[in-house]
Amino acid sequence: MKPTLDSRQLHAFAALALRGSFTLAAKDLFLTQSAVSHAIKALEDDVGCRLLDRVGRRVLLTQAGEQFLRHTERILREMETARSGLENLSKWGHGRLRVGASTTACQHILPSVLREFRQSYPKCVIRIEPGDYGHQLDLLRGGQVDLALVVEPAHPPVSEFTFVPLFQDELRFLVAPHHSWAKAGRAPRESIEGETLVLYNKTSHTFRLVNDYFRDEKVSLSNIIELGSMEAIKELVKIGLGAGVLAPWIARTELENGSLVSLPLGSRKLRRQWGVAHLKGRRLALAEETFVGLCVAVTEQLGLPGPSVAA
Repeated sequence: MKPTLDSRQLHAFAALALRGSFTLAAKDLFLTQSAVSHAIKALEDDVGCRLLDRVGRRVLLTQAGEQFLRHTERILREMETARSGLENLSKWGHGRLRVGASTTACQHILPSVLREFRQSYPKCVIRIEPGDYGHQLDLLRGGQVDLALVVEPAHPPVSEFTFVPLFQDELRFLVAPHHSWAKAGRAPRESIEGETLVLYNKTSHTFRLVNDYFRDEKVSLSNIIELGSMEAIKELVKIGLGAGVLAPWIARTELENGSLVSLPLGSRKLRRQWGVAHLKGRRLALAEETFVGLCVAVTEQLGLPGPSVAA
């Protein structure tokens, strides 16, 4: 395989073709005339044909030179476009941000984070891909997103991903204030199996956590309503169609106005760890580091317990 053409030789050839003079081309390129002459000779040796004819003090293109000039101009334009693109990426506020996030994070965390992010990076192209943890890992592996704001599984694939912890939350029962559990101030273990539980969809990591929790507690979940929206879960629970299992911060407004009541699942707490995942060994761009920092700040403002809280 022949070596790639030397860009310095291409610049010398283009300048010489434009000016028709070694002296003027050398002046434009801030080189000596002998340097330009050497570059052209090396280029002709490389491509294997004569590109220029010297007629007195004038330099004229051969037929091969005319054809080669068209390629040279196109190559130099592409090189300049590539350079300009990289320069734009290095400028403050430019570039792109591709983030995957769970539906809950999209609704309750990302709006505040992206509002702050946009102020610092007004020209950054932002793309958000919603989905649960498993889907986000596939997107990360495929290079379709650079960061994923998700719940960490109990046994994450540490060989592939780096997980930056943000906060922990606790899954609890949420019931309407007129529910018998709300009046009792607890969910009696013996009544859980007979209660309708309104849970997030069965393909989610959260559903698996809840299912595993009650299996370990020897409680059978036989009466389940499965929904793909946290908001829909809250609305069904409000009208008394069952007990939801959610993190209280997702229903902060409803708990504050008394339309929902939060109760523990049992004597043992069920906590989740939230964070930002990315491919292991990948160096984050400045915009991505800024996004992670804003996630930390926003979750602190929401009053969510930090990652140091024991599970």
